[in-house]
Amino acid sequence: MANTFVELMTENNCSMFYRICKFEGSHPKSFLKKEVLNYENNYVQLNTGEGEWEITCEMNRINEEIVNLKVTFILLKGYSQQSNLGIDLKFNNWSKENYVLMPAAVYNGNRFESRKLSYPPILKDLEDIGVDIPTIITDVPRLNKNLGISVIQQLTGDLATPAIGFHSPLTKKGFWLLTNQNTSLGDTGIEIEESIDRNEAVISITAPGVRHDNRYIICNTKFPSDDRGADFKEGDSMELNLRLYFFKCPELQTLFDYFTFIRKDLSGPSKLQNLLAFSSAWEIQEKKYNKQNWEEDHGYYSVGMREDVHQDWQAGWVGGIMATYPLLFEGSKLSRERALKNFDFLFNEGQDKSGFFLSCGHKGEWFGDNFLDLSKNWHLIRKSSDALYFIIKQFMLIEKQENAKKLPPKWVMGARNCADAFVKLWDKYGQFGQFIDSTTGEIIIGGSTSAGIAPAGLALCWQYFGDNSYIRVAKESAQHFYDNFVKIGYTTGGPGEICQCPDSESAFGLLESFVILYEVTGDQCWLTFAKEHANQCFTWCVSYDFKFPIESTFGKLGIRTLGSVYANVQNKHSAPGICTLSGDSLFKLFRATGEMKYLELIREIAHNMTQYLSREERPVAGLVGFWTDWKEDKWFPENMPEGWMNERVEMSDWLEPVGEIFYGSCWCEVSNMLTFVEIPGLYIQPDTGFICAIDHVEAEVVRKYNDYLEIKVYNPTEFKLSVKVYVENLADMQKVLGQNALLGCQRVELESKEYKVVRLLL
Repeated sequence: MANTFVELMTENNCSMFYRICKFEGSHPKSFLKKEVLNYENNYVQLNTGEGEWEITCEMNRINEEIVNLKVTFILLKGYSQQSNLGIDLKFNNWSKENYVLMPAAVYNGNRFESRKLSYPPILKDLEDIGVDIPTIITDVPRLNKNLGISVIQQLTGDLATPAIGFHSPLTKKGFWLLTNQNTSLGDTGIEIEESIDRNEAVISITAPGVRHDNRYIICNTKFPSDDRGADFKEGDSMELNLRLYFFKCPELQTLFDYFTFIRKDLSGPSKLQNLLAFSSAWEIQEKKYNKQNWEEDHGYYSVGMREDVHQDWQAGWVGGIMATYPLLFEGSKLSRERALKNFDFLFNEGQDKSGFFLSCGHKGEWFGDNFLDLSKNWHLIRKSSDALYFIIKQFMLIEKQENAKKLPPKWVMGARNCADAFVKLWDKYGQFGQFIDSTTGEIIIGGSTSAGIAPAGLALCWQYFGDNSYIRVAKESAQHFYDNFVKIGYTTGGPGEICQCPDSESAFGLLESFVILYEVTGDQCWLTFAKEHANQCFTWCVSYDFKFPIESTFGKLGIRTLGSVYANVQNKHSAPGICTLSGDSLFKLFRATGEMKYLELIREIAHNMTQYLSREERPVAGLVGFWTDWKEDKWFPENMPEGWMNERVEMSDWLEPVGEIFYGSCWCEVSNMLTFVEIPGLYIQPDTGFICAIDHVEAEVVRKYNDYLEIKVYNPTEFKLSVKVYVENLADMQKVLGQNALLGCQRVELESKEYKVVRLLL
């Protein structure tokens, strides 16, 4: 055990430097560094030739492995134009085998094969197409897989948590650094640079953050950087707050596990704001879906406003047969009738010869997922995976609602044909691939966890149909995903337009599979896998409230980013929720393990979704014209219609300006509707007195009787609400929820600002 900070740094092959950099534009003109040798005497003076700086470091040793640093820079004399200030941590005994993690931005250093492709990217070279290709990503910030310069420069807004960490397989040690989003100078920079021989690496925290020469925009790391240093005059100061964690890390998973407990150490505990209840949002969205998303000619709910192929019909990924589930579960008679018509459309027109579903439908024609040639039968396997899972969930729901009403044979046969296609695909290739030929069922591009949710669908098929081949392939494929992806710390292939960049969508889809397999088999190994993988999913979820520019759309609306979910390392935006799920796997995981962190995470994700919904009295503006021209004078904001929700939560400047969104209706509307039908608004344990408000209500237990519970509930919002309540004793948590768990659950109705004491049956 290290007795002093110096010993701690030495044991971990780490040394610390103060740095001052002067810029010409965004190009570094000169560096001045000073190594910190005496941590007991934390006072240093640096003379840049233009000015004299005083640097002090206040060190707080929290325990033997955690140190808090507050570093203050003061310009005593002179001036310093176009400069930034910071801390360097140099790690010796480095290796390119070290796993570098920057939450939601960098996984294993993003050290993969890369191709320079314009958006939307699709692999096209013959050597990149096949069953057994390596992971291939687009041109995103990454450490160099080959020889040469190896550096990643990010701003804090690029990350779900302002942090960087690594795992060393050689030394069995791990490291995390946390900092704040910004200082008085703006957003902070986080950088890692490896030496040419890869024997050293330097992690830098700088303010203001200046990305040297170039910055990242979509699929392009060479876009000119418009970052600039700050101008300092005599007496100006700047403060950096860092927290360093040095810990034993026998395996990669420990890096993720550790992160789940420290991610809020600097930002503090969750702060939720009650604005719009789940039921209030539901009323707006159901109305919107029937008014704007219903396609009468063919009988389905479109995923968007049908302005192009990808905003019309897709079986999975962004809506389609996923959107019908909440409408069947909670909807009016009209919504239910229309939702059922989607199944007629899907099984009559939308299924190919292989048993897999067709990719995109638009104006009566069918299209594939190859962006270079939509006429090809390329099919993102994630779409059929999502569809199969949600089809069986809805079959189970329909039979509960209709007292075991017999389903149309064509629907049943269509579902079995899809499940059989997955079995055939697995038995032939030992994987599901990423893109397949929807007609032949053959893999075009292999690898990835695009079908991460397929084991969940197959497990439910086994429950529903009783065919043992389904549970066999569900188990084998889920084990394959764990061994080949979870154990190496990333998943890929969820979105269809990012090649195989690491992404959150495939991650949460795979989590759904592990949880469902635990539910249907009772085997503890799936619960273990689910816990490990959920801890990786934490890295995609924003852990604090980002400070938007006050003049931006989100700044004016007071948007809180806590619980939003980053998309992937290519499309560097966060989003209102998980694409496209409620996240009930996290709620189920909390019940199965008793670990509060899973309940806390789903509470953050679910609670904060409704703030992104455009409403008549609180419209959300989107940018029109931005996609077609990079010049800012070519776009303008326009209020989106009531019920629209956009996928962007822009903390990064990868595309739209920070705090802005494009004008469009997106998949997150479906995630919001799924939340209302799968996530309880109030969770209560009568025997322990524990109560958790996930919805926009306040509640407390008053007293418990033998057969009922009295609770006091308050509606702080401006709207009438109906909150769903799930009540169980502590011992009941070991019982699996299964599907449709909130069907017929107790509810509490409240007028705006109303307090009420209600009785809940036990």
